[in-house]
Amino acid sequence: MRFITLIGCRKIGVIVFILAGGLLPAVGYASTDTPLTLKDAITQTLAQNPQLYQYRFVNDALKAQKQTGALRPAMALELEVENFAGPGSNEGFDSAETTLALSSVIELGGKRQARVSYTDARINMAEWEQQATTLDVLGELTTIYIEGLATQANIRLAEESLALSQSLLLTVKTRSKQGATPEAEVMRAQAAVARAEIRLFALVEQLERQKVQLARFWGDTTPAFSTLEGSLFEFGTNRDFEQLYARVKTSPAIEVFASEARIRDAEVTLARAGGRSDLAWRAGIKRFEETGDSAFTAGLSIPLFSNKRSSGEVKAALANRNAVDYARQDLLLRLHAQLFEAWSLRKQNIAAANKTQNVVIPALENALKLTRQAYENGRYRYLDLIAAQEELLATKQARIDAASTALISQALIEKLSSEALNQ
Repeated sequence: MRFITLIGCRKIGVIVFILAGGLLPAVGYASTDTPLTLKDAITQTLAQNPQLYQYRFVNDALKAQKQTGALRPAMALELEVENFAGPGSNEGFDSAETTLALSSVIELGGKRQARVSYTDARINMAEWEQQATTLDVLGELTTIYIEGLATQANIRLAEESLALSQSLLLTVKTRSKQGATPEAEVMRAQAAVARAEIRLFALVEQLERQKVQLARFWGDTTPAFSTLEGSLFEFGTNRDFEQLYARVKTSPAIEVFASEARIRDAEVTLARAGGRSDLAWRAGIKRFEETGDSAFTAGLSIPLFSNKRSSGEVKAALANRNAVDYARQDLLLRLHAQLFEAWSLRKQNIAAANKTQNVVIPALENALKLTRQAYENGRYRYLDLIAAQEELLATKQARIDAASTALISQALIEKLSSEALNQ
């Protein structure tokens, strides 16, 4: 099975996934007999998953904040009247002084650019978070899809087990009628058939639950497909671990920390800019009613000791910035361990699945055939035949488990590295 290649498009804030070949093309869902491919599941998830859709609103909100932060300080129109409606010579408006003025603030220290840079850093981080979340969602989707494929393989194995049990029951009944087998063995064979039926029913119901889990990724509650399309036993080629780890270092999960570092840098710049006092100005015209004269007025003001007031904010911003570097180092160590475990498990289970298929299963199938012939000829006991049958079924089950573990490990590798193993 082949999975996905991630191409991050940072400028437009979207993620484009190109599916490598190996699965069927996209199909409609008019019929419940339609199989679901991994490509179909991913396409619908990218288009309709509620968890991914919410990032559109996050981006809209951040762009609105950037628009606000880029505005210059507002201007104010002031009207002031003095010396009116008082006693004596100030009675009425004959001695009033009226001032009409404009006032505003001149921002110093690059505050407006600092605000814009801070919002740009948050937008960049939101884009990488969207890509990282998308990888998480698609990784979870792929894991459930692989588990569904494994369940389908187990259903086929359970059907084989049921057929073997039913065939063995007929053989035991025939030998019992001939007096060569006690009645107790017939009862045990009947119990084996019942157990096989119970397991088959349980697996069918398990697949139904997994189909519902898959459908919720694109917002459906009722699956409109009957089966999953794909091969559980196609593994592709192995990749060098160091190459994969180099990709992890530039994955969206790490880029989120790089974006957070830029946010913290912008916070430091913003805190330092906040320590620079803004210059407030005021200019206008004053009219003296008593003489009928007018004059210009102007004023400037600047706060004192503002640097001391902002020093605490600068220290806090620097501490937060330094913490990001250590958090990134810790994440890289954890991702290295996860990647190596997945890489090692994939290699181990691919080898186990292939050797089981090529060596162990043919030997056990031949052993079961010979054991059955010997049982029918009276040379082996019923327990010998049961043991040979169960050993073969358990080995086939182990092959399915190894294959699903290998593919789930492969899906984790691709999520961590943002790159398909098979291209």
